[in-house]
Amino acid sequence: MKQWYEVLFENYGEMYDKESFTQGTIGECDFIEKELNGDKSLKIIDVGCGTGRHSIELTKRGYVVTGIDLSESQLKKAKTKAETESLEIEFLMHDARNLPFENQFDVAIMLCEGGFPLMETDEMNFEILKNVTKSLKSSAKFIFTTLNGLFPLFHSIDDFHEAGANEVGAHYKSDGFDLMTMRDHNNTAFTDDDGNEHKLECNERYYLPSEITWLLTSLGYKKIEIFGAKIGAYSREDKLATTDYEMLVVAEKY
Repeated sequence: MKQWYEVLFENYGEMYDKESFTQGTIGECDFIEKELNGDKSLKIIDVGCGTGRHSIELTKRGYVVTGIDLSESQLKKAKTKAETESLEIEFLMHDARNLPFENQFDVAIMLCEGGFPLMETDEMNFEILKNVTKSLKSSAKFIFTTLNGLFPLFHSIDDFHEAGANEVGAHYKSDGFDLMTMRDHNNTAFTDDDGNEHKLECNERYYLPSEITWLLTSLGYKKIEIFGAKIGAYSREDKLATTDYEMLVVAEKY
């Protein structure tokens, strides 16, 4: 049986690119480029690349990027977009829990919940972190965003999604946040690229900053910094707060 995230992205490339949270690509790539000091010799892996928006923008700027995703339809859309702009980008279908790479990349990016933290168990989410780390060279940087566990302790997830209820894309209704597992169980309604309507029962794991720090420390990262993640406006000046729905993690091993 397919998991909810597999069903969601089966035929959702066109609609995905219209979602409000996918509109911040330029600003997000500005941040990545700054973090890399503009060094275009660095090889980048884009984990859970979706329709390739970050891979494409970084390639336009002169970086060599490999995009990986579990969804065939998202990858198809990514390849079409790259071809339209005459860009050569390697887009590969892989499960981030089982990547074939070892010591190959200088940088990993995993933005907008690129797989992590959508998996059905904590162990599976950890496998993603482990496999991305294995793909990186001994001295490397890992930049990713994930759901901020501080948010649901102080705010309503439903209210957050309700604020964007009139926007194009998927609509969420929380079915309850479990304090013991830090998982939000929700019902997601969406219309696919062919106009068919779907309803899915989903659950997503929210992580506390201390958990992320511990997981990455156990994988050998020496420097772990966590910030608030504002769509299209990532910044080191943005101190993580309880009002941040997502957190931005910058981890280095050296």
